[in-house]
Amino acid sequence: MITTGRVVIVGAGLGGLYAALMLAPRPVLVISPETLGEGASSAWAQGGVAAAMSEGDSPEAHARDTVAAGAGTVDPEIAALVTGAAPAQILDLTDHGTPFDRDAAGNYVLNHEAAHSIARVVRVKGDQAGRKIMETLIAEVRAAPSVQVMERVLAQGLISENGRVTGVELAQIDGDAISQPVALLAPAVLLAGGGSGGLYALTTNPPRIRGQVMGLAARAGAVMADMEFVQFHPTAIDVGRDPAPLATEALRGEGARLVNADGLFFMEAEHPMAELAPRDVVARAVFAQTQAGKRPMLDTRAALGEAILTQFPAVAAACRKAGIDPVRAPIPVAAAAHYHMGGVATDAAGRSSLPGLWVCGEAASTGLHGANRLASNGVLEALVFARRAAEDIAADLPGAAPDAPALALDFTPGGPALDPDAVQHLREVMTRHVGVRRTGAGLAQAITRIRALQAAHASSPDFANMCATALLIATAALQRRESRGAHWRDDFPAPDPDFVQRSRLTLAEAQQMTQENA
Repeated sequence: MITTGRVVIVGAGLGGLYAALMLAPRPVLVISPETLGEGASSAWAQGGVAAAMSEGDSPEAHARDTVAAGAGTVDPEIAALVTGAAPAQILDLTDHGTPFDRDAAGNYVLNHEAAHSIARVVRVKGDQAGRKIMETLIAEVRAAPSVQVMERVLAQGLISENGRVTGVELAQIDGDAISQPVALLAPAVLLAGGGSGGLYALTTNPPRIRGQVMGLAARAGAVMADMEFVQFHPTAIDVGRDPAPLATEALRGEGARLVNADGLFFMEAEHPMAELAPRDVVARAVFAQTQAGKRPMLDTRAALGEAILTQFPAVAAACRKAGIDPVRAPIPVAAAAHYHMGGVATDAAGRSSLPGLWVCGEAASTGLHGANRLASNGVLEALVFARRAAEDIAADLPGAAPDAPALALDFTPGGPALDPDAVQHLREVMTRHVGVRRTGAGLAQAITRIRALQAAHASSPDFANMCATALLIATAALQRRESRGAHWRDDFPAPDPDFVQRSRLTLAEAQQMTQENA
């Protein structure tokens, strides 16, 4: 084993990079499975950061909208904490150099997104918030003497001693090859490695975001929360690409409408807020149109016309690459796995149930999102909890920040590689049985298939991490015998007051449940 005095941060998205900066001057090692800036969901976030930045808005109103969107299972204290911190978070990012859009008077330009009662999403160049914030933080991380970034390296497991997380098992990636693991002991570990969207065959998440970070925490014994609540974005651009490019929700905030192949604007019959209904409602409506062969599309022509090319350049570029001209034709869309409200259960400081382990970002379940995340609260939560976790880690570690030399790990080739066919099989199982609409029979079948896949590929820790997360999602969904927020059961289509609470589950409990029902 190798010992370092550096705090290890697993993941190099917004949460991981921001926490690394907040920990300065304490030495930090950031683990990134890709070249820094690539492969993180944060860089793909189009909408922006939700914050009460206008005179007619308030953190209290933002919190009310968050609670309402969460369908009864949001922790109101966490909602108040995060929305209260949001305005200062925007000002801090501005001080760091993030080029948020401003009007002639210097006010922040705000988008109106689904289920918000007012325009409150701070944006960058229309639809490039995630990428521009990432660029800002990457430049600072590269210049920070306290931060070492180890690229093309992934975490495969956690090391524990006497119930406390004391380090991580790391492996190097070289193309499709993976090295043998190296054990690294560290004073604290922060997981900031994204969600689970890539466990589904249709997703907007980067290719490596397949629940591995949640899974390695679960395999170490961490309590997981709200695992059944996976959010499907209603307007992934449906052009056969994996992952699917995203048509940001802000387009609907600007007046874009959903239409089917028959020319029917179908959202008016689904919800009083039509296109601005909560994401779960819109996603199910889009999914139903797809299942009926009605080819749902997002029509931006009347609302934006040629302005889409300059106001939403990322969407325009994705359309152009697919041979679509959004100025003259509607954009084909589908519901795709987008964000996981569940994850490793944490407290208000980002602490998991395992001493020595903190979690922030999409891998965490803080209680903010409930059953259905309010649009653009994801980036906000990642930043707020990255700061809170960093402050708590610093307070937890004794003494002043030590000097820690840069690490040079010696990776040996020959680790067990992922079987791409097994990964694709898992993704198809999740899409078919644990997707937008679920049934008890389908979930039970998924659990059987997941267990069989994991057993057949037991030598791969990366696949074991994916299967752990998949099993937890399916088991939690089977246990929640109702429909609430993003979790829909065709066999239990109504909400049940007996389930108005967050779910909590360990991997051992999920495995025991599935064995008993086998």
